[in-house]
Amino acid sequence: MRREVRAFAKDARRRAGYELYRVQQGLAPTDSKPMPSVGAGVREIRIHTDQEHRVIYVAKFDEGIYVLHAFEKKTRKTTREDIDVAAKRLRDVLQDRERRKPGRARG
Repeated sequence: MRREVRAFAKDARRRAGYELYRVQQGLAPTDSKPMPSVGAGVREIRIHTDQEHRVIYVAKFDEGIYVLHAFEKKTRKTTREDIDVAAKRLRDVLQDRERRKPGRARG
């Protein structure tokens, strides 16, 4: 996901970094909305510059924030493809967290 954010224009990239910093500090982003279509606890940061950019993340876990997807938005509605990418990455995060649980037998 870092590669996706780095592909943003400089002003959008800077704004994304600031918004994620706010989330790390326990603050709400300046413009965001829940993304239940991706999963529970998932939110979308909306970045308004000359273009529209989005960063989809989940911050409900103690160990940190997981950025699931970042993209330039070209239509009014978030595409099914972008939702599917974020949902798959959320499933991957949840599976990885389950595998890393203490006391879980490794095989």
